Amino acid sequence: MFPGSRYKKLVLWYIADPMCSWCWGFAPVIEQIRQEYSASLTIELMPGGLRPGTNMPLLPEKKAQILQHWHTVHTKTGQPFTFENALPEGFIYDTEPACRSVVSMSLIESEKIFPLFAAIQHAFYVEQKDVTQFSVLAKLAADLDISALQFASVFQSEEAKQQTLAGFHRAAQWGISGFPALVAESGTDRHLITTGYRPIESLRRLLDTWLQQHEV
Repeated sequence: MFPGSRYKKLVLWYIADPMCSWCWGFAPVIEQIRQEYSASLTIELMPGGLRPGTNMPLLPEKKAQILQHWHTVHTKTGQPFTFENALPEGFIYDTEPACRSVVSMSLIESEKIFPLFAAIQHAFYVEQKDVTQFSVLAKLAADLDISALQFASVFQSEEAKQQTLAGFHRAAQWGISGFPALVAESGTDRHLITTGYRPIESLRRLLDTWLQQHEV
């Protein structure tokens, strides 16, 4: 999950937040990257924290701004959104629980990190589930055959909380100011591939160039 965890050849870090609309728009692209580059890159997911710890309900003007972003993402990427009744009155846009659930999955069954991340995205943007709520996140984990008791125990643990915060801090230390972001890593060398949405065609060129420079 984090540096030093699971290394196979070179590493590509996907830094994102499951409640980031551009990350939802990027979902098909990162899946394409995983399919095409998993033989040459270890692809890791680091939740970067879009709005962690927010405790105030969305103001109407902020809601309107966010929904405008969603429409832009939908238009540019074709990803589905359910706009009607989205972000209901009183909604608190705290992304920490969703991020912590992904970190929790890394501690339980790391192969299911990406499936849980994708499930949270779909639940939030298409099904209008409140993924700030533990009960919703636990159900999504259960759909991936993770027991409710195990998920609750790990989610509520200090280890999960601290690893989640460590990921937020690491993303900031790496200079990540927006999501999605891709960082390629070879040993102690890191290279920012992209910050923000890019189509697969342009990313292939960037990744192939970096890989050619780091052939073992």
